[in-house]
Amino acid sequence: MRNRTILVTGGAGYIGTHICVELLAEQCDVVVFDNLSRSHRGAIDRVERIAGRPIGFVEGDLRDAALLRNLFAHRRIDAVIHLAGYKSVGESSADPLLYYDNNVGGMIALCRAMDEASVRTFVYSSSATVYGAPQFLPMTERHPLSPTTPYGQCKLIGEMLLDDLHRADARWKIARLRYFNPVGEHASGTIGEDPRDEPANLVPYVAQVAVGRRDRLTIFGDDYDTPDGTCIRDYIHVADLADAHILALAALAQHDRMIYNLGNGSGFSVRQVIEAARRVTGHAIPVEIKPRRAGDPARLVASSEQAKSNLGWQPKHPDLDDILASAWAWHQQRYAR
Repeated sequence: MRNRTILVTGGAGYIGTHICVELLAEQCDVVVFDNLSRSHRGAIDRVERIAGRPIGFVEGDLRDAALLRNLFAHRRIDAVIHLAGYKSVGESSADPLLYYDNNVGGMIALCRAMDEASVRTFVYSSSATVYGAPQFLPMTERHPLSPTTPYGQCKLIGEMLLDDLHRADARWKIARLRYFNPVGEHASGTIGEDPRDEPANLVPYVAQVAVGRRDRLTIFGDDYDTPDGTCIRDYIHVADLADAHILALAALAQHDRMIYNLGNGSGFSVRQVIEAARRVTGHAIPVEIKPRRAGDPARLVASSEQAKSNLGWQPKHPDLDDILASAWAWHQQRYAR
């Protein structure tokens, strides 16, 4: 890994900044490509302070073919970690054209530019949403693929594109990493999830209630077939997620195709997350109950045994209170008054 130059698309975002920190720790050079539409330039500055090393930065849209060609022509790039894209399930259902245009269109342009530049090592940020409603639990990589939202469809189209690229040209080396629910923040408390608008995920919403930015948390459905009636999800600490990207990138030196789930292998309910947040923050976290949202399954839990056995990956942050404590440290710093 040492001295390789890695292009990280979406590298100014939540997951991207954590991956950049780990790449820099591995003595890689990093170039971030981000349009900053849903992230902040200051996040790159904070990564540089953590790592004590500079990051190359290009602001732009992945659909800008000329900008991409210029980037690959003037910078040495050895591999790409592709994270850029919109990621709200609800927004994708309300505006599917936005998601297909940005997420699929951007990926096509990126792969074309890579191919023209003979850069064919690719780590793809996929998602558990490619599976759709669970047919069995825990969900393995062999689970049927049947996404139920435009966001999930875009992720699956990306995977299909990569399959076709490899079939057409065996020089492509591709790792597909299917995330479950990334949570938590860097141990320094200086980078973390920082949505520009209302959070789409549970943990940052809970933290914003605790810090006083929002009045209460909404629980959508408390009558599921689970021990406390609320949905159960598999939460994976973002630092563990970043570790998996480093391991997958290194493994592509010997392997040309990989697909791995990334999750804890155990789930926590919405109420368990809220109770952990109350313990960690010391705040009440008021809640209100509303009807179920359409399409929300009762349980989503990953099997990540394949990543553990093949990559030697092991989640280091399985404890829910520890995950919430890292999120709370970031939100206190971010919204300090």
